[in-house]
Amino acid sequence: MIGDRDRDASRRPRQARPRDALGRPLPYGSAGVEPVSEEPLPPVETLVSARSLVEAGRPFAAHEVLEARWKAGPSQERNLWQGLAQICVALTHAARGNRVGALRLFERGAARLEEYGTGEGPTYGLDLSALVSCARDRLGSGP
Repeated sequence: MIGDRDRDASRRPRQARPRDALGRPLPYGSAGVEPVSEEPLPPVETLVSARSLVEAGRPFAAHEVLEARWKAGPSQERNLWQGLAQICVALTHAARGNRVGALRLFERGAARLEEYGTGEGPTYGLDLSALVSCARDRLGSGP
């Protein structure tokens, strides 16, 4: 840690504090979950990793994997990756007991995926409508 924020040797922000499975910071020196890499993965690997993390009860980490892809990917795919990341944040909020935040982030993510799905961009095998419906069911947000 350099100064009052965690930074790497090149002064870029890097979270050195351990986190729990839902991304909440723990005291320094605590045992937290294994952090995910900040390096973007190829699209299909990103989806496999994010799905695995969600299934393991780590939607916050899945969001981080998706966020790395969205920031590194082509601008034409931004709504896909950002929408998926926002849905993972919605799942995180729901697991933390923040229903209002969960529903707001879900709606933003679902809108991005709906917009993306009307275009010609690749979905990498995802059924975006089914994904949104599944997330909606998990959140209990109705039709």
